[in-house]
Amino acid sequence: MTQNTLILLVRHGETPTTGKVLPGRAPGLHLSERGRAQADGVAGRLSGLSVDAIYSSPLERARETAEPASISSGVAVTEEAGLLECDFGDWTGAELSGLAGLPEWQTVQHNPSVFRFPNGESFSGMQARMVGTLEDLRAAHKGGVVVCFSHADPIKAAVAHALGTHLDLFQRIFISPASVSAISYADGQAPAVLTVNSTSDPLSGLRPA
Repeated sequence: MTQNTLILLVRHGETPTTGKVLPGRAPGLHLSERGRAQADGVAGRLSGLSVDAIYSSPLERARETAEPASISSGVAVTEEAGLLECDFGDWTGAELSGLAGLPEWQTVQHNPSVFRFPNGESFSGMQARMVGTLEDLRAAHKGGVVVCFSHADPIKAAVAHALGTHLDLFQRIFISPASVSAISYADGQAPAVLTVNSTSDPLSGLRPA
């Protein structure tokens, strides 16, 4: 019998810099008050699922988003470096308004598969890292429900891969703070994308508890 493994990809909640800068992997960025409320909301939405494992990017904003879900489910959070934000290199901490005027920004938006951040990571490398991490977690929890707290670009890249969408089109996928995207994996089958950027509905319908 085929075992379907459900992986939920949760973007961290809002921070004081959301939508303003590229925080990247810089430490010390915490959730805002609204972000903490969003984290509580995610925990509530997960309440109808029997969660087998919770993994989080090591960055504070992801860990803080995962904490309420860990408390409500009774499942400890495991840090997973493969869920980290893209390494933006020299662009880390830069304001988005300033980056938007750079010629390279057009490549980021329209041809990201060939772009590498100065002294940082490439989009293709980030996608390979994220997809490989999810494959490892799927193998470790076959037939289970795995919740992964990560960041917008890695989640977009994972969803694009699951959909069979070229990386150059992944910017068309929108991932809101504290949103949930769900992918079902089964051996020998293509991934099934069940929902993308879900921000309000209960998640219990994805799999009975």
